[in-house]
Parts: sequence; structure tokens; C-alpha cells
Amino acid sequence: MKTNIKILALFLICSISAFAQSSKDAETVLQLSKDKWQWMADKNVDKLKDLFDAKAKFVHMSGTWKTDEELEIIKTGSIWYKEAKVHDSAIEVSGKTAIVWNRITLIAMVRGNEAKTEFTVTEVYQKQKKDWKMLALTFSSVRDTHQIKK
Repeated sequence: MKTNIKILALFLICSISAFAQSSKDAETVLQLSKDKWQWMADKNVDKLKDLFDAKAKFVHMSGTWKTDEELEIIKTGSIWYKEAKVHDSAIEVSGKTAIVWNRITLIAMVRGNEAKTEFTVTEVYQKQKKDWKMLALTFSSVRDTHQIKK
């Protein structure tokens, strides 16, 4: 009986510890996601380069690019992410992987024209050593009434 209680206590301690870490990771990744939108608006490619995995993919309405191409687009202002108004976010963390869904209104300059578009953006992050790196970012055009299921 004492052995069963010890095993149960150990299981509960491990579960609480794992939940606390997962919660901390979720906070960290959500903050990175929020910061990313500001870095994109500021064209801060140095911060973005640190965040984006070298092999990351970026899916836009007009194409798919890899990290170097996305950074060049941001740096040159070919697409200027002027402002991303985040209306709703959800996150799932599983081990060293985190997926973030943001429902946003994006105001951007695209080839000299201002565009205001509603998106749900899916971001995939992976914990690599101590840092979280973005592996993928996909824009999905949605209605402004779209809701993210949590």
C-alpha cells in the first residue's frame, strides 16, 4: 500500500512539473509570436533571423518562400507588415513543438499598395536547445467573423 502511495505521489509531482513547464513554454512562445509581428512591422531582420529556423517555410497568398527570401522581402519592403492587429490567439504545446494560431487583421504595403486583410495565421515553433525557433508560418484568408476553436 505504501508503495502505491509513493508511486502515485511521484506521478502527481511529475505531472504538475510537466504542466508548469508546458504553461511556461506556452507563455514564452506566445510572447515570441507577439514580438514577431512588431519586428516584422519594424523590418527588424536581425531579430527575425534569430527567430526563424534556417529551413523555415512561409506560405502567403501569392507564394511560398524560405527564410532567406522572407527576410529579404521584409528588409526591402517588398511586403511591409505595417500592423498586425491580433484579435485572438490559441496555442498547443507538445514536447518540443508549439503551434500558435492568431486571428489577425493585417495592414500591409504590398508592391506599393496598402492592403487590409483578415487572416488566421498558423505558426509552428520547435525548441532547439534553449531557444524556440519558428519552422513555419502560414497565412489563411478568413472572414472577420472567423473564430479560433480552443
